[in-house]
Amino acid sequence: MRKLEEQFFLAEELLRITAKEVHYLERTRIRLISHQINLDWVYSLANSDAYSDILDAFVARFGRLQDRLGGKLLPTLLRLNMEKVGSQLDNLILAEKLGWLSSTDDWIELRGLRNLLIHEYLQSPSDLLKPLLQALEAVSLLGQVHLRLSQAFAAIQAKASITVPAS
Repeated sequence: MRKLEEQFFLAEELLRITAKEVHYLERTRIRLISHQINLDWVYSLANSDAYSDILDAFVARFGRLQDRLGGKLLPTLLRLNMEKVGSQLDNLILAEKLGWLSSTDDWIELRGLRNLLIHEYLQSPSDLLKPLLQALEAVSLLGQVHLRLSQAFAAIQAKASITVPAS
């Protein structure tokens, strides 16, 4: 396979994987919000394996999707679009200019939420509630980013007139 075809194949695979991740993250979000998420619930995590398992799944899926979208799919699409791939911040700024990302600042905030969820969950339950509620609201933003990157890939593919053979 030629290098360009390999990049198209990689992009398709990443889009398939991230579509599943969006789906599972949304299902986990729904399971979480079925509980009344408040300070009492957060404190109950220490004694409830069921609650902590749901939260662990949410935090892991939230972070993994963000990592794959920003760290793998975005650079792959930039290369396919013949753009220079740089640092993650440079890539985000370029993606915003290309209309693939609504806001670099929003993405950076999501990254901060991810980090807070990981660290506050383990260190300070009382500081976990606000970032958790924000992250639950932000799931839709990750879905929107996935949709925009899917649309960008379709446009790049149409421009290049390349279709990847089915595996």
